[in-house]
Amino acid sequence: MTELLPHWIKSIILPQDHPSVAASIILLFSAMFLGILVGKVKIKKVSLGISGIVFIGILLGHMGYKIQAETYEFMRDFGLILFVYAIGMQVGPSFFNHLKNEGILYNSLATITVTMAGVCSLGIFSLTGVPMDIMVGIMSGAVTNTPGLGAAKAAIHDLQINVPNHIFNDPTNAYAIAYPFGIFGIILLMILGKYLFKINPQKEADLFSESIRLKHPAPESGKCRVTNSQYFGKTIQEFLSNNNLKVIITRIKNTGSTLVESPNKLYVLRERDVLMMVGLPQDIEQAIAILGYRSKDTFIESDVDTQSKTFLITRESAIQKSIAQLNLEGQYHVKTTRVYRTGLEMLAHPELVLHYGDRLRVVGHANDLDVVGKFLGNSEKKLQEPQLLSIFIGVVLGVILGSAPLLLPGLSVPVKLGMAAGPLLVSILISRFGGIKSFHSYLQQSALLLMKEIGICIFFAAIGLHAGETFYESFIQNNGWIWVLYGLIITLTPILFLMILARYVFKLNYMPLLGLIAGSYTDPAALDFCTHYFKSELPVQAYATVYPLVTILRIILAQVLILYFTH
Repeated sequence: MTELLPHWIKSIILPQDHPSVAASIILLFSAMFLGILVGKVKIKKVSLGISGIVFIGILLGHMGYKIQAETYEFMRDFGLILFVYAIGMQVGPSFFNHLKNEGILYNSLATITVTMAGVCSLGIFSLTGVPMDIMVGIMSGAVTNTPGLGAAKAAIHDLQINVPNHIFNDPTNAYAIAYPFGIFGIILLMILGKYLFKINPQKEADLFSESIRLKHPAPESGKCRVTNSQYFGKTIQEFLSNNNLKVIITRIKNTGSTLVESPNKLYVLRERDVLMMVGLPQDIEQAIAILGYRSKDTFIESDVDTQSKTFLITRESAIQKSIAQLNLEGQYHVKTTRVYRTGLEMLAHPELVLHYGDRLRVVGHANDLDVVGKFLGNSEKKLQEPQLLSIFIGVVLGVILGSAPLLLPGLSVPVKLGMAAGPLLVSILISRFGGIKSFHSYLQQSALLLMKEIGICIFFAAIGLHAGETFYESFIQNNGWIWVLYGLIITLTPILFLMILARYVFKLNYMPLLGLIAGSYTDPAALDFCTHYFKSELPVQAYATVYPLVTILRIILAQVLILYFTH
């Protein structure tokens, strides 16, 4: 049948020892297509999802299909960069708040997990006599950490220079054998943990969202009747400054009147005035308790004279400026109450710097609001335009950061963050601070999702095809089932310990625990699986919180084991 095909068709669709770039690209996208189809197959409501691409890649690689070496390295790193950059853009705005709060716990648990993998590896090394260079390859595959493998190979290279007569083993084969089982083991424990801890995913997600609201409360509104004579005749500014309250008074109505106004800070409070206030819950409660009591007046909510609207920040003159610098109240007699940014709802305090794509809630008279809308831009069409400049410069800076050698005491080989941690850190910073000058960082959620999914698909296809080339031969020659067993011990033991410690000691919600597991193993496949299987993006924040530190620790651990225990 194949004899009937033209030579040029054969060269791009049949296995080749020296494939062209065209053949490599066709193979890569075919693996992604078939892998997604396989990933959709459900067995007892469980499916591999996009992780199926890895296993299809291994199968195609075993069948003799190869990807050109240079194309493999480029596509592997390119896919990983796209994936982690999208993750960083997604979590950036809230990353530092979580780092200050849950971050210490998350990174401490991740450090324990990394350490336990090292302890397991040392234990197997001591009991079985498996050479440490092979053992580190098994460990790197078991914890799905490619930078650790690269660090181990660099350390072996340095040792070879110092001890030229010694024959070292290449850890790559051990890594390739342990890697797919590492992915499968992590995913398996995520599913088993659901039943072990009797997890209701929706209930767990609701509990986590509620805990976030308690720790990081969103602004709310409250109505107050002024009855405290101490403040009769005092201005709003005097009341707020005397009590150090971050409250915005958006509307006011005099007793017996139906006229609702948006007052400035020099408005003089009168007996039985009704105020509409916006602020954090504790400030609202305190303000009401000081001024009088919570009012049930409904006239103050009237939109006849005073309205509230939400505007998009899309005009250059309004970007990277604080609310105080914009001075909307002074210029247009309106009050800014809330700022919405990538799922966050924030109080519009004067120091808050506005980013491209932010949504502002503004209160004022209709005519003033129309002028404010034009000043801020408020262009949904402009928001649809992809902000490519910040992505390009961000990736450049991320790759530079990931390539920079870091000299750590006691190690002969410089440590590098790599193509994952470098772009991830840069994207978090760019997303958090809104971009670089006129390079806006805003991306719609649909664009981020597309970027993330394409990136992870390319990464999975590349590593699967590459591992599949030598997987079977290495497995047979090296009694692969023994290496698989060692790898599974290194994969499963730290996760089981982490799950028990996190759930029973620290009472950690299962949603961030999933992200913590995936991040502790620097495993994008596990993250992608749990977000789809549990139908929640909540694990992403924990994943990004621990990923940079874990990457460094995995690199250091691999080098330390090689340098101290390889003879």
